[in-house]
Amino acid sequence: MKLKRVMKWIGGAIAGVIVILSLAVFVLYWMSDNSCGGPAAALHNPMKAAVYCDYGSADVIKVQDIEKPVPADDELLVKVHAAAVNPLDWHYVRGTPYLLRLGAGLRRPTILQLGVDFAGTVEAVGKSVTRFKPGDEVFGGRTGAFAEYVAVRDSRAVVAKPARLSFEQAAAIPIAAVTALQGLRDKGKVLPGQKVLINGASGGVGTFAVQIAKSMGADVTGVCSTRNVEMVRSIGADHVVDYTKEDYTASGEHYDVIIDNVGNRSLLDNRRALTPEGKYVLIGGGGPDEGNWIGPMAKPIAALLLSPFISQQMGAMLAELNPKDLAILADLMQSGKVTPVIDRQFKLSETSAAVQYLEEGHARGKVVITLE
Repeated sequence: MKLKRVMKWIGGAIAGVIVILSLAVFVLYWMSDNSCGGPAAALHNPMKAAVYCDYGSADVIKVQDIEKPVPADDELLVKVHAAAVNPLDWHYVRGTPYLLRLGAGLRRPTILQLGVDFAGTVEAVGKSVTRFKPGDEVFGGRTGAFAEYVAVRDSRAVVAKPARLSFEQAAAIPIAAVTALQGLRDKGKVLPGQKVLINGASGGVGTFAVQIAKSMGADVTGVCSTRNVEMVRSIGADHVVDYTKEDYTASGEHYDVIIDNVGNRSLLDNRRALTPEGKYVLIGGGGPDEGNWIGPMAKPIAALLLSPFISQQMGAMLAELNPKDLAILADLMQSGKVTPVIDRQFKLSETSAAVQYLEEGHARGKVVITLE
């Protein structure tokens, strides 16, 4: 009888916790709002920026006047000349996967500005900033990059722009190139002479990954569609697989490292294409209509669960923007070992069209927004 009462008490406690959590989520949902649509506040120093007030398709993005940021003591104010679009942007605009909304706002976005990658000229610096001065050309990452100005901390992800690159090329670097570098170096642990396959070699991360892997001394195979074969070959791939004609997981070739930007083959298929001690690194995959709740997270979770039971290493990664890796990439760009590939350029007023174009999944290299 005692056991029955205990079990009944435990069941009631669990039900109570579930009810409380449900009420908490409900309250947070209705409290998760923003100031969009209310009375417009007077702007003392306006600038143009891309903002979104509600989740939805790229059509919800509007360019309007907001207050120009004032740099704090440890910040620099950058006049943005160019910014780059990433899949991260349309994920935030759509609010998918829904788990993302736990940090971005359950009902509506709480941070209204878009964009991360930027390149521009330092206009002013705070009194404790020592690395930069007005007039310096820089690039880096900061939320709200789709705007005429951004304020970024001196110690964060901002470094000097390589002199040989345009602002558009420099803006294309941060998220995509850092992702490629960290995927190859930290997760893939690529060594000279190893065979590396880049699935999705013609995209933003892929075009950087091909070139960075070559700079590391790897034998590189790029996977892309027919129309991109020559482009992928031109940026240094030793071999190119046209996925419309051949399945790289069924070719009989084995690779030391697979960098997967697409996720269009199963984990077991990719295992078949790895050497016995090979490493599989999932970076991207999934479009706007794939899995609204957890989106492309199902495969990384499966890879994490599978990896301990096999000789190969299988996992996923998210890039961490930091000044050290941006400086490494700047050196690679300045030396000519790596050059950003830009597909299309849009004006700030065309930000919605730029995000929609990238969302369609056919961009060759990077999509850039110019503010000149």
